[in-house]
Amino acid sequence: MEQVFLLNGVPGVLWTPRGVNGTRPLIAMGHGGGQNKKAPDILDRARRFVAECGFAVVAIDAPSHGDRPEHEEFTRIATEYEARLDAGEGLAAPIADFQTLVVRQMVPEWQSVLNAVQKLSHVGIGPVGYWGLSLGCVIGVPLIAAESRIRAAVLGLGGAEVPAETAARITVPVEFLVQWDDERVPRAQSLALFDAFASIEKSLHANPGKHGEIPAFEVDSTLRFFARHLG
Repeated sequence: MEQVFLLNGVPGVLWTPRGVNGTRPLIAMGHGGGQNKKAPDILDRARRFVAECGFAVVAIDAPSHGDRPEHEEFTRIATEYEARLDAGEGLAAPIADFQTLVVRQMVPEWQSVLNAVQKLSHVGIGPVGYWGLSLGCVIGVPLIAAESRIRAAVLGLGGAEVPAETAARITVPVEFLVQWDDERVPRAQSLALFDAFASIEKSLHANPGKHGEIPAFEVDSTLRFFARHLG
């Protein structure tokens, strides 16, 4: 069952097993840059989480994405980041600005969504997992570090955009995806982020290919990971 919602100006969508009440694990999914809450990879994974695991899944649009109006600060930072990346210039300034925006706005937005969704009789206050690649990883790391309800996470395609000190606050099990030929995130930065996680259980899944070429079989691994830790 798919339910589209708008919570305090944040558009989102919730998927749950049809006609079933009771508490169940909840997966929060963060989409990539330029995508939205119903991007193909989000839809594919969400439907499998529901059908094969009986989980609930929630996704929301990031600022300036999907059904949200343009967010002036987000757009400015993203434009500066892309320009500096193309020119081979330093990225420290836009990265710092973006992290401030994430902590100030996006983490509280996600927490409000989790609060609201877990009040529903067909979701309940069960364990929470987080899945997010690329932009979803950059937003997800501060959220996981701040949110004790999240017990396991699948992350990846991120690197220098995430402060090591924030990653070091994460102790839950992590499955981390790296594309070995990623043209946007240097391999060394991805490996440094993986190394920064303080999790006792963390696994690195590295595959050949560019930024958006995650192999389809990684979806199966993601389902097994969350079923093991939340189910």
